[in-house]
Amino acid sequence: MKHPLRALSQRNFRLYFIGQSASFVGTWMQQIALAWLIYRLTGSPFMLGLATFAGNIPILFLAPFGGVWSDRIDRRRAMLLTQALSLLQAAVLAGLTFAGLIEVWHLLAAAAFLGIVNAFDTPLRQAFLLEMVGSREDLPNAIALNSLMMNASRLIGPALAGMVLAAAGEAWCFMINAASYLAMLAALAAMRPAALPAARGSQHWLAGLKEALRFAWGFAPSRYLIGLVALVSFVATPYASLMPVFARDLLGGDARTLGLLVGASGAGALAGVLHLASRQSAAGLEKLIAAAAFVAGLGLTLFSQSATLWLSLALLPLVGFGIITVAASTNTILQLVAPDAMRGRLVSLHIAAFLGVMPVGSLVFGLLAERFGAAATVAAGGLACLLGAAAFAGRLKAMRSLLAPHYARR
Repeated sequence: MKHPLRALSQRNFRLYFIGQSASFVGTWMQQIALAWLIYRLTGSPFMLGLATFAGNIPILFLAPFGGVWSDRIDRRRAMLLTQALSLLQAAVLAGLTFAGLIEVWHLLAAAAFLGIVNAFDTPLRQAFLLEMVGSREDLPNAIALNSLMMNASRLIGPALAGMVLAAAGEAWCFMINAASYLAMLAALAAMRPAALPAARGSQHWLAGLKEALRFAWGFAPSRYLIGLVALVSFVATPYASLMPVFARDLLGGDARTLGLLVGASGAGALAGVLHLASRQSAAGLEKLIAAAAFVAGLGLTLFSQSATLWLSLALLPLVGFGIITVAASTNTILQLVAPDAMRGRLVSLHIAAFLGVMPVGSLVFGLLAERFGAAATVAAGGLACLLGAAAFAGRLKAMRSLLAPHYARR
């Protein structure tokens, strides 16, 4: 296989790539439909932030325990359970919406339920990558291709959701998402169990979590990397939960406008992961992370002041590129330096910092947007991201000297 696609030469990862790609498209369709339905029912930016909070706050508290769980069990079988539960919540949303019984609290409850499932499913998926590709040499490529799936679906899913919303309504987006989980369940069922390791040995949950926390805090590069991811998640990613406000109120558009805006950000993220997939090694990723955080902050600040759709569509790819490059590059470095027995736990700390901190930022930024307006709030987040990028760049030299031996060994 050519270098950017080499992880696809492994049958298990190829099955995963196909099934998860379909599932991610459905997930993005549901996210857009859920946000649009909440804003249609309430007209409140705060409720948009609350929905994001409800859907992601479980990850902040439960993902580290999900990481401990993923280091102890058969990950493939566990993912069959989490994917089935995700299908169930999407089907319930579709049924309630078709019946005309849907209420805001249903949407918030479904988001919270899915957040709990994702707190365990996401560490499983990330730690499962090495088992599917079979070698550390292909692991950075597998991580990049996993991010490629997420962001290609971010480009396709919102645009498709905009068309379905306009033509048929929110219920069909929820139904399509429910059906998309069948592809991932089929892929997991088709993987050869012999290619997967046996269940992990037992260790007390708290002892395992403390071990991972000591490693993450004691190793300076992991401390700086996770800290920057948490900052970017808090100040930069909340713009996404406010996107319906920009689409309808500031740009005078509709559901199709919302799909275009989210898709533009996804296009930038897609460019970022394609670049990561084409890299020969992880060396130098820390410098790329600093530059990406700066690009995200700059793009966000300029986007917040845009009053025209074409300019917004030109700026959002910068935001998508910066955020996903920071997140995926950090994940790559952490998985390469993590001891094999601790990979699930260390990855779960990264997930908690990225996906878990996001809802806190969305809730805070939703409140600020109610008070000061969405544009001013997003601008403040962009400026904070720029400051974080500058602080991280000042630590690059020290990080390089500590990471170099790990790169050489791996």
